Amino acid sequence: MNYRLDAIRECFEGVIPAMLATIDLHGVPNVALLSQVQFVDTARIALSYQFFNKTRQNILRNPQATLLITNPLTATQYRLFLRFSHTETSGRIFEEMKAKLAGIASHTGMSGVFRLLGSDIFEVLGIEPVAGTPLVAAPSCNLLAMLRLCARRLAVCRDLEHLLAETLDCLHEYLDIHHAMLLMTDVARDRLYAVASRGYEESGVGSEIPFGSGVIGVAARERTPIRIGHMNAEYTYGRTIKQNTEPGDDAAMPEPEIPLPGLAESRSQCAVPIIAGQKLLGVLYVESPQDLRFGYDDEDALVILCVQIGQAIAALQNAAEETDEVVQKSAVRVSGVPQGVPMVVRYFAENDSIFIGDEYLIKGVAGSIFWVLLRDYAEKGRVAFSNRELRLDARIRLPDISDNLEARLILLARRLSERGHGMRIEKTGRGRFQLNVTRPLQLVDVGACS
Repeated sequence: MNYRLDAIRECFEGVIPAMLATIDLHGVPNVALLSQVQFVDTARIALSYQFFNKTRQNILRNPQATLLITNPLTATQYRLFLRFSHTETSGRIFEEMKAKLAGIASHTGMSGVFRLLGSDIFEVLGIEPVAGTPLVAAPSCNLLAMLRLCARRLAVCRDLEHLLAETLDCLHEYLDIHHAMLLMTDVARDRLYAVASRGYEESGVGSEIPFGSGVIGVAARERTPIRIGHMNAEYTYGRTIKQNTEPGDDAAMPEPEIPLPGLAESRSQCAVPIIAGQKLLGVLYVESPQDLRFGYDDEDALVILCVQIGQAIAALQNAAEETDEVVQKSAVRVSGVPQGVPMVVRYFAENDSIFIGDEYLIKGVAGSIFWVLLRDYAEKGRVAFSNRELRLDARIRLPDISDNLEARLILLARRLSERGHGMRIEKTGRGRFQLNVTRPLQLVDVGACS
């Protein structure tokens, strides 16, 4: 009977350590436990290179090796006959193994000991089952059937906001994933910003992650899924908001942050890049308080889902740019006068950050957009706007004409819904929206005053 590597991927999760046997040039054998075995493709696996020990010396001199692996669900064991190919110290496979190893090390109390030096790539020459009686594994969810249901719902999404909501609903209803976050790419700043989340006390909309930081940032930088099965310190995000300015200090340019949402004890994490063509659009991040919640099959399902999300975002963006309507700038003005105590809205030009009173709202491109809306509202009485005119407005300084303006507006609308103090944005049609203000405004351009 022939066995395929992709059919025994459960053996590579690191639940039960693998055993690697090598021999030196004199025929003397050596057996060692391995921290990690990584599935690469149907013909190759990668083993963690952590120490220059006897095993390492042997494979450099004699590339033949035998690996014993165990399925943690059925206790079935397999012998893999290997031939060493090469070592990788960067790139997709290395980063995937580095992240997983960090989780294994933290879980076993070996964070200061387990350090990945490289990923040793081996060709698999043969697979042989070890005699024994397997256990009966519990039935699992049919992920292919669930993906079919997801695809049906995502295919009819009419705009980006609908697509984001449906994605989170599908994860919850069909894939049994209750903690998730969608982030979009800010290419000009090499960062990601959260636009939607599910399962957290605070939405975290507007929180940012640099490329290369943690599971999400590494997935974005390497454009590869990153999956961790155990809680770990190295890939945990800090979620404490920085206090950079004293209230009322108009001269200081703040560097505010929105706390990233997340579980207090995230024991399983998976981050998958969302790509359309050659363009990185964002990252889907899921997590769970359960160890080993996401396996290879879950990762595959999320990758397929993200392919559809990427294609849908690109199609929606192209359609929006072609069909957005232009609102005549004199067409709609404020009707009535807002009543109450004026709201002080401060704008810091250096990083386009907006404060309502002393409370931080938003920064970056979304902050620049909001300041333009507020100025037109205060100076011209305008409340109706279109996406198309914002794309062409030189005051906003969009980093790229193809930058996802819809994502920025969704971010801004959700932050206003959470922290707007009487200001909000509402859609009025395809590519059109309205700014609603219920209190008088006092706009303070701090950059202009300093």
